Amino acid sequence: MVVRAAYTFALVLAVACGAPVHAAGTLNIYNWGNYTPPALIQKFEEQTGIRVTITEYDSNDTALARVRRGGHGFDIVVPSNSYLHFWIDQDLLMPLDRAVVRGLDNIDPRWRDVDFDPGRRYSVPWLWGTTGVIVDTSVWDGDIDTADIFLDPPEPLRGRINVIPQMSDVMHLAVRAAGGEPCTDDREVLQAVRAQLDRARHHWIAIDYGTIDGFVAGDIAAGVYWNGAALRVRLARDDFRFGYPQTGFPIWMDNAAVLADARNPEAAMKFIDFILEPEHAAMISNFARYANGIAGSERYLDEVMRDAPEIRVPDELADAGRFSVACPREVHALYMRIWTEVLR
Repeated sequence: MVVRAAYTFALVLAVACGAPVHAAGTLNIYNWGNYTPPALIQKFEEQTGIRVTITEYDSNDTALARVRRGGHGFDIVVPSNSYLHFWIDQDLLMPLDRAVVRGLDNIDPRWRDVDFDPGRRYSVPWLWGTTGVIVDTSVWDGDIDTADIFLDPPEPLRGRINVIPQMSDVMHLAVRAAGGEPCTDDREVLQAVRAQLDRARHHWIAIDYGTIDGFVAGDIAAGVYWNGAALRVRLARDDFRFGYPQTGFPIWMDNAAVLADARNPEAAMKFIDFILEPEHAAMISNFARYANGIAGSERYLDEVMRDAPEIRVPDELADAGRFSVACPREVHALYMRIWTEVLR
């Protein structure tokens, strides 16, 4: 704590005196797979002289568990909103240094004061989107706006379904398909969810996240997927469509934050400020194909994103979307027990 205070004082003093602030060394970013644009990293390295390394993870649980163990060496992490409270409550994040992170006013007003990080004390938007289903319409040309695509799949899709390894998203879809509300602890609903997932998993080929190539190659015909990744699949193979389950689907936001034990907090704060620039936020969106939370970035977006059905929820299904929330610990434990059984 004394070291961090000394760092902050020195940084504030340098800014106050008009001296340039340079963050030397290496910045280690811990982020979702295939989620960080190389062009963005190259530009940051060229402007700052800071070398950047990227280590990837496949789920919020994986990231949280690794950082909890310590000895990781990372500076920045990108948790989803429904998990951010774990990071904050367990003192795993460092408050943003306002002397360095000066672009907070660039955040779109709807994302500035959020329940999962009031006043944006610890995090800034990375990207946001929805979780639904993806379907190869050359294999199945029926209704795709349904969770049955993975919970009770049509015969042509069975054995060719991938489900993302993200418990909160999958449980949200399954619980709402069973008639429950997000984070419910209703035993009847959860028993129905447990039984449904147990039956459904036998029709899945995998529980994985790095599957764009599998979809494009035709090895996977459907699954639970994120909207931006589904857009990337469609741009490579036009048979694929993204569906929004009518029974309900989650809306989420991933957020960049500096770890409390960051080895290079100065470089980390500079990077956080860097991605708040509209042009840089658009670089992230154009690469990963998700919306971002930075006002003014839309003018830098690729044309294919502006009216993409994967990005814009149909008006008639908009009410089915619910923003993901962090479940109480006891409910989270119940969901984790079900999810662990699914993964066996």
